[in-house]
Amino acid sequence: MTAASSSARKIVLVTGCSAGGIGFALGEEYAARGCKVYATARRLESMEGFKHPVEKLKLDVTDDENVREVVKTIVEREGKIDVLVNNAGVLCTGPVIDLSMEEIERAYDANVFSVIRMCKAVIPHMAARKSGTIVNISSLQAQIPTPWAGIYASTKAALQSLSETLYMECIPLNISVVVAVTGAVRSNITNNRLQAFAGLPEGSLYARYLPNILERTGLSQGPRSMPTAEYARRVVEQSLREKPPRELLLGGMTLLHRFMMWLPRTLVLHLLWRRFSRRYP
Repeated sequence: MTAASSSARKIVLVTGCSAGGIGFALGEEYAARGCKVYATARRLESMEGFKHPVEKLKLDVTDDENVREVVKTIVEREGKIDVLVNNAGVLCTGPVIDLSMEEIERAYDANVFSVIRMCKAVIPHMAARKSGTIVNISSLQAQIPTPWAGIYASTKAALQSLSETLYMECIPLNISVVVAVTGAVRSNITNNRLQAFAGLPEGSLYARYLPNILERTGLSQGPRSMPTAEYARRVVEQSLREKPPRELLLGGMTLLHRFMMWLPRTLVLHLLWRRFSRRYP
């Protein structure tokens, strides 16, 4: 590869790249399109199985110093970061009042504060070159929450607002900010949550709804879920455009989502309550 072609090659940093997840598929797709990908996760061994060449780095997005070190390492090696994909995050389900403050803080740290950390570390380097794209992986829950996922929905709502604010504040820096509002996509996020879910606390006011809570936890992995590779293809294709769109709406159940956004809000909330509180035999 010549020096000119090397400098033209896109350098992409993706967070949350454990095998079986959206981040892994995104890293694979960027690499397939000729980008040099830095795939990151808390554990290096969780990123085994890439078919295309990628650089794997250990990164805990909740650790300020680790974030700064990883970004510094990439910039020293490559001289730039063209695309930052903030994908790392956790699913947090259960009644709001039944979740421990530790669980809630962990969800906000992984889903919101981590994005701020990454942006604080990366944006100055992009601004110095007057070039770059940031992709934040959000959720339909940011716009229409459901019962039993209130904390998760609130983190994604915060991410939606953060993304739109960054979109405006990055205009003078010539940096594009894209928020991917994601519907049902096949990934390992549900299994991770089910393994971590300890059940409801003793005496919970919502004990009768435990089957509904478990159903809601697995909602994104139903028959209408978009294949992970297809989702990754669409996100990568749009993010590599010269002028990426501000928002992407992708994944299963997005048509239903569009329809519900037009309905009166109170009606939507009552319909969702009925859907996720129905009795099991």
